[in-house]
Amino acid sequence: MRPDLCLRDAGRRYGLRGPWVLRGIDLTVAPGRLVRVEGANGSGKSTLLRLLAGIDAPSEGRITGRPRTAYVPERFPPALPFTAAGYLTHLGTVHGLTRKGAARAAGEWLERLGAAAYAETPMARLSKGSSQKVAVAQALLAEPELLVLDEAWTGLDTAARAELERAVAERTAAGGSVVFVDHDPRRLAGLPDATYAVRDAGVVLQEPARAPSASGPQVLVEAQGPPDGLLPEDVRRTVSSAEETGPGTYRLSVPAPHSDVLLRTLLAARPPWHVVSVAPQETGPGRQG
Repeated sequence: MRPDLCLRDAGRRYGLRGPWVLRGIDLTVAPGRLVRVEGANGSGKSTLLRLLAGIDAPSEGRITGRPRTAYVPERFPPALPFTAAGYLTHLGTVHGLTRKGAARAAGEWLERLGAAAYAETPMARLSKGSSQKVAVAQALLAEPELLVLDEAWTGLDTAARAELERAVAERTAAGGSVVFVDHDPRRLAGLPDATYAVRDAGVVLQEPARAPSASGPQVLVEAQGPPDGLLPEDVRRTVSSAEETGPGTYRLSVPAPHSDVLLRTLLAARPPWHVVSVAPQETGPGRQG
């Protein structure tokens, strides 16, 4: 397993005598963790994400444990001399994929994000929303160990926003880390393992996140594992609730957008779990949905 990504007494300022945007930052991102970063406009959130992504180097302090990283910036330059598919294929080869593998991954992500129809469209002619889909796709091509998202949902349509949430769940379920900033406080509500607030050039750990919100549509999954088996940790972090109904048998409630990730996690476990049933969770008097 890769080591933790660690910032130790890290600071960042622009120019030799510029004001410190961040200073004295101690922060650890472990594998498989989902981390949210909050803060007012201009507080230094994007600067922190750029340090984590390796885009900027700290002006003081150090960063250790650098994983394979992909980054979706707040502003993505659309006027690039490629088609959408050509750009993604090129980036895939930069990330170490073969050209054939990169082209295949490009097509898969454009399809998932609802942008397959624009695969051969020059980047300069894409709408802002379609350009943002390409920005997201380039970060997911090579299954990064660390995914850094700076307002990545902005400009995406509803279906693409949900698909990006699925991708985040897939990355953490596979042992990758995700750090994100988003203006919507409901984004991935209840799922982050940690939330940090950036203020006064520092970073403060917020109160532990609550369990995933059950206010949206939920799916009920009955699953059976080894009689003496424990529910995988990746499953516990994805579900809203887990009730053991018998030896190795669980009734799981999961937010609907993450149900497919939960099923893949159960089936990919070693030994694999048996999915007994999957159904929408009913709501009503006496039931929490």
